Amino acid sequence: MGFALAALAALTVLRLVLAAWLPLTPDEAYYFSWARPLQAGYLDHPPMVALWIRLGTALLGNDPLGIRLLGPLSAALGSLALYDAGNRILPGQRCGLLAAGFLNATLMLGAGSILMTPDTPLIFFWTLSLWALARLVQSRDARWWLAAGALAGAALFSKYTAALLLAGTGLWALTAPPIRATLRTAWPWLGIALALLVFAPDFAWNAAHGWASYLKQGGRVDGFDPARAAQFFGELIGGQALFFTPLIAILAVRGLWHLRADKSPGARLLLWLSLLPASVFLEHVLTDRVQGNWVAILYPSACLAAAAAPPRWHRAALALGFGLTGLVYVQVLHPFLPVPARRDTSAVQMAGWPELAAQASASHPAFITSDDYATASELAFYAPKAMPVLGIGPRWAYLDWRNAKLQGASGVLITRRDTTPCPDPLGTISRKQGQAVVMTYRVCRIAAPATAKEFPRP
Repeated sequence: MGFALAALAALTVLRLVLAAWLPLTPDEAYYFSWARPLQAGYLDHPPMVALWIRLGTALLGNDPLGIRLLGPLSAALGSLALYDAGNRILPGQRCGLLAAGFLNATLMLGAGSILMTPDTPLIFFWTLSLWALARLVQSRDARWWLAAGALAGAALFSKYTAALLLAGTGLWALTAPPIRATLRTAWPWLGIALALLVFAPDFAWNAAHGWASYLKQGGRVDGFDPARAAQFFGELIGGQALFFTPLIAILAVRGLWHLRADKSPGARLLLWLSLLPASVFLEHVLTDRVQGNWVAILYPSACLAAAAAPPRWHRAALALGFGLTGLVYVQVLHPFLPVPARRDTSAVQMAGWPELAAQASASHPAFITSDDYATASELAFYAPKAMPVLGIGPRWAYLDWRNAKLQGASGVLITRRDTTPCPDPLGTISRKQGQAVVMTYRVCRIAAPATAKEFPRP
């Protein structure tokens, strides 16, 4: 165990170094803009990610490490919680250490723990809620429902997909006889009340804003198209084979299959928390693409199931997982694979933003802006502090920022969209990785709209 703790500490330090070194991704820059000022809700997600960013930047400042600080730290603490849960949830197997190793060896956690997105606190609180339920399984002390409920509420306050945690836990309690007996006490119902209490600020914000978040997230449904459904299904399976890393993915499926005949409450819990979300995602691919990060909620229970599988390929799975994650780290820091910059995911996400912001500001316009949230957020983080950056469009109306006092002033719009009207073009600028062009943008002169909002600057 001492070696495992030392390895986790070293891995956490490495992740903190990478968090400090790597430029912000567009989503991180966007969520950073949420943190000033804080709100009880946002158009896209609940506010937990903004709270975490606010705490990190209060400790270390408005830089990438401050923004990402709680990511590597929560991954370390979550690993310890999964270790303890694994040793309690399946009697006699003590699979906690192996499960924590598998989770850290996945590319999902290896990359995701460095970045600060809503999935970061979601997986942390999901794992802690699983840990509290494991304590309930072992002790049969119904008071653990209080901890599980509060932590599930924090997960829901991180991302709405945590509703599947509440649903899976409820179905587990109804179908596992020893746990069903606790439903005759007040504790599980108080746990539900705590979850709703933790989530209440987001509900209140949505009630005051026309249920904007719920309508946005609930509107991800298109018509059924068999050909597209097959494509989406292939993307889902292939993507998760990569994010889990191949051998851990195989072991997770094998472990869940192995647990199907186990009637113990712990095995039932892992099955419900894995198969219920999986079934929802499989239903979703009939009409639309499932983004790879959505499936992250399966990882804690799936890694516990993988660790409970018959002991074949365990060491090979760990070696392959950490090896692939290490290669990704190297590729991000010093690209060595012959992948064009325009197709390199890390380059598309992180390369060249400071230089692009400098180019956009070079002519000293009255302001700069973009018609997509990603570019606008990166410009707001990296542009010179004296340069106003505006948010234009309906998205920004939900943020409690001051209205821009630049109506009619002449500024520049940076756009990567060919369909955006540009009656007064000023040329193009490019974002690069070294000398290779990642993306080219048109520069258009525009007048500041009356409804524009001004980004709070770092």
